Amino acid sequence: MPHTPPFTAPTRHTDPQAALAQVQHIYQQQIEHLRAAMQRFVAGHDTPEPARAFYPFVRLHTTTVARADSKLAYGFVEGPGRFETTLTRPDLFGDYYLEQFRLLLKNHGVALEVGTSTHPIPIHFSFAENDHIEGTLSPERRLLMRDVFDLPDLAAMDDGIANGTHQQRPGEAQPLSLFTAPRVDYSLHRLRHYTGTLPEWVQNFVLFTNYQFYIDEFVRLGHAEMAKPDSEYIAFIEPGNVVTRRVGLPPQDGDERGAPPPRLPQMPAYHLVRADRSGITMVNIGVGPANAKTITDHIAVLRPHAWLMLGHCAGLRNSQQLGDYVLAHAYVREDHVLDEELPLWVPIPALAEIQVALEQAVADVTQMGRDELKRIMRTGTVASTDNRNWELLPDNTPQRRFSQSRAVALDMESATIAANGFRFRVPYGTLLCVSDKPLHGEIKLPGMANHFYRERVDQHLRIGMRAIDILRQGGVQRLHSRKLRSFAEVAFQ
Repeated sequence: MPHTPPFTAPTRHTDPQAALAQVQHIYQQQIEHLRAAMQRFVAGHDTPEPARAFYPFVRLHTTTVARADSKLAYGFVEGPGRFETTLTRPDLFGDYYLEQFRLLLKNHGVALEVGTSTHPIPIHFSFAENDHIEGTLSPERRLLMRDVFDLPDLAAMDDGIANGTHQQRPGEAQPLSLFTAPRVDYSLHRLRHYTGTLPEWVQNFVLFTNYQFYIDEFVRLGHAEMAKPDSEYIAFIEPGNVVTRRVGLPPQDGDERGAPPPRLPQMPAYHLVRADRSGITMVNIGVGPANAKTITDHIAVLRPHAWLMLGHCAGLRNSQQLGDYVLAHAYVREDHVLDEELPLWVPIPALAEIQVALEQAVADVTQMGRDELKRIMRTGTVASTDNRNWELLPDNTPQRRFSQSRAVALDMESATIAANGFRFRVPYGTLLCVSDKPLHGEIKLPGMANHFYRERVDQHLRIGMRAIDILRQGGVQRLHSRKLRSFAEVAFQ
């Protein structure tokens, strides 16, 4: 029999704070049990029995389809039944859980049940930050871990709920959230690896780019904000968890552990932090739809309020000029990385709040009137391909398809980011900048590129940041559109 912590009986709560406190208590109890067992194992003590701990759960029972009238697209279940989800990292998700609990209690008027689930916590997900004690194990001892501790089980962390393919087994509760606790923990670990920063730093508004030039400018702007005593941002974080606090603010515990990495991670992230986590995270995803899918698969578990793509594209219309903007209102998906999870027949709608904010941001930053804006910005369909050399394919078949779709621009990431936003119910948008026109003989040349980057990168980035200001000021509740929710939807945002 596995050695487990003392049993904690399920409790019922009509106060969201009390429910969260119980989740925190159970999680801490279970994690401390695993960490203590791991320390004994590393010290070489023989373990007479396996060590096991479990995630906490929250459960809702309702017998009626009635719910309070809500303008939100989340916060309620669709009908009678038993609904449940496992939870993790209440230190990171405490505010998020508290809001979900509050809405469920308000909308259904029944108590929430909090208890210890039967889903084991993999030992890898129990380590404290900067805790690398497993690295001291010999290969033989590391192999023995499989007999003593639970390891990550991929079967417990698929995306069937988000994909709409989850099949409820007889007697099983219906899901309350898109992600199980093991799936969340898995992504938190992946984010550390890919971005070089802690997931705790990721803000609720995310900018993606496919060029380092944008990151360089974001770093410059981030440090400039830290030099302003009255800045709305309190810290700027760079890969290696290097923390720069706003002038006048003291260092915090843990800041001293940050150090620039010897080499940048695959998709480095930078965070302009606000006290309420509504700041801006910017990630250089590099080139290609595979990276775009990978990073959004993992950032999605943090439930951001919106993510936007700012990048370069090929202009497909002769009337476009280098440096013109393209505001995507539709997508042609030839990226092929999401075909299994989100079939091509699923439309990816434009979201009005995001579109309006991006268009207003262009006007605010460029100081152009509506007629002038039409000269430098086109709203239209963006095609995304997984073939960087699509224009070299024989018989011009891609060109014919793009023409039939009325596409005005082409890149390799935007449709993926939008499609994964749709899939994971994260509001999304795209504003691209034309950097070449391969169909019209204008390809990137070194001199042209350098001039283009100098002229446009700063402006483009400021537009993206201004759009986030507009979205934040408009109220984040308006962002989570019903367009992103199905008729059989989970309750958690």
